[in-house]
Amino acid sequence: MKITRVETFAVPPRWLLCRVETDDGVVGWGEPVVEGRAATVRTAVHELAELLVGRDPLRVEDHWQLMTKASFYRGGPVLSSAVAGLDQALWDIAGKHLGVPVHVMLGGPVRDRVRAYSWVGGDEPGDVGESVAAQVEAGFTAVKMNASGRMNRLATVRDIDLMVRRAAAARAALGDDRDFAVDFHGRFTTANARQAIPHLAPLRPLFVEEPVLPEHTHLLGEVTRSTTVPVATGERLFSRADFLPALQAGIAVAQPDLSHAGGISEVRRIASLAEVYDVQLAPHCPLGPVSLAASLQVAFATPNFLIQEQSIGIHYNKGAEVLDYLADPEVFAFRDGHIDRPTAPGLGIEVDEARVRAADGSAPDWRGPVWRHDDGSFAEW
Repeated sequence: MKITRVETFAVPPRWLLCRVETDDGVVGWGEPVVEGRAATVRTAVHELAELLVGRDPLRVEDHWQLMTKASFYRGGPVLSSAVAGLDQALWDIAGKHLGVPVHVMLGGPVRDRVRAYSWVGGDEPGDVGESVAAQVEAGFTAVKMNASGRMNRLATVRDIDLMVRRAAAARAALGDDRDFAVDFHGRFTTANARQAIPHLAPLRPLFVEEPVLPEHTHLLGEVTRSTTVPVATGERLFSRADFLPALQAGIAVAQPDLSHAGGISEVRRIASLAEVYDVQLAPHCPLGPVSLAASLQVAFATPNFLIQEQSIGIHYNKGAEVLDYLADPEVFAFRDGHIDRPTAPGLGIEVDEARVRAADGSAPDWRGPVWRHDDGSFAEW
């Protein structure tokens, strides 16, 4: 069996899918994308495809080594995301060829269902309670929300009070038997994070996410040591080497993204490294169906897995939804806030190829918003 073709598809709302075809008709799907830089990653995928075409797709690890190391310049979000999507597709091919789900090839399932959480926004405080209540009504046992909108470099009294009001509204809607997580989204300075998190502690969030920017990981320990609230990070860390300082800083939850951090191969290793530090895995996934499918395959085979992010109904999904690109959407059906273990081979999903081909290029490249402080200077989004 040989790889014969690699194709990419830019589809609404902001996703990039890749399709890897073999000479015996087995096809694998991946999702390589950097939100806001899909076209750049698309170019990288086709450059990396030169290393794959004509070769045996079952040599997944050897391909991963070549894709990540065969160039003198390594790493970064664009390259690691391109690798991630191709790695997902190769695992998909291997599972389909052998007739087993990917999680079986990773050692077999360690659980029968995976807990997932849903997004409720949070930039604006007024609708948080209603949004959380709707997710409770839908059966979810956990939600995640942004801590704030634009954040001042040093928080005002109002900044902190609005954050606490959002979180209190979520807790009131959830009661004591469900969870909420608070995403700081890198909008807070280290000083702001240290000041803000103690105000959240009485509301018992499941975790606070990305309290400092990834380039300030060396300051993360100051935050973890200042609170008993579990700290999570990792959506903008792309390798074991990137995660090591965060783990050493005392995070409680690692959040690699299966479409950014080198795919199934590297995230599985990140999970094992996290286990050494008694850290739980909660894969980041505000993306599409293939990224979620890959995340779930890792989740079912990972002992220290905690909870899975997913983007069905998220505010980013305008013009298309996760389920739109699946031949059988039932594979992502939520029951009591959980997804049952998939049994189909490979990634466990069947991509609606006709829908993907028809949607390719039908939406402009998504770009993140640009925020500014009141004085006109750049503000973190």
